[in-house]
Amino acid sequence: MTDLFRVGVIANTHGIKGEVKVFPTTGDPERYNYLKEVLLDTGKEKIPLEVASVRFFKNLVIVKFKGIDNINDIEKYKGCDLYVTRENAIPLEEGEYYYADILDAKVVTEDGEDFGILKDILETGANNVFVVEHEGKEVLLPDIPDCVKSVDAEKGIIVVHIMKGLLD
Repeated sequence: MTDLFRVGVIANTHGIKGEVKVFPTTGDPERYNYLKEVLLDTGKEKIPLEVASVRFFKNLVIVKFKGIDNINDIEKYKGCDLYVTRENAIPLEEGEYYYADILDAKVVTEDGEDFGILKDILETGANNVFVVEHEGKEVLLPDIPDCVKSVDAEKGIIVVHIMKGLLD
């Protein structure tokens, strides 16, 4: 299981007072309202930054960090990822899991046969789609109760029902 979760990417600066436009990579951008601290991944190190303020603009989040009051102090970090620790992540409800915890999970059919490995999760408007590597090809499985029967993040096992037509 991972201890860091990516919650955004610094897309650009905003104004001259050190604010940045962040493209959120979290399922719920509103989580930024409760975010206290992030880790800025510079590629060489992860720098802890305290969030001073947040506001929303179109599909972006405008974030101000404490102690960064000048565009010159933040401009060099355009394109850098922002992470939160597991402790600062949104608490899970019963039956929920973090996507990062199930990537590379073993996918088996309801009959117990090995089917493949979960390689990615696509977020679509209607439902998420699991991208499973199966016999050297990618198979797309909708994350709906008719198809995904159970997910055990701790054991790294996903049980699926292969619906008619999914392998055609």
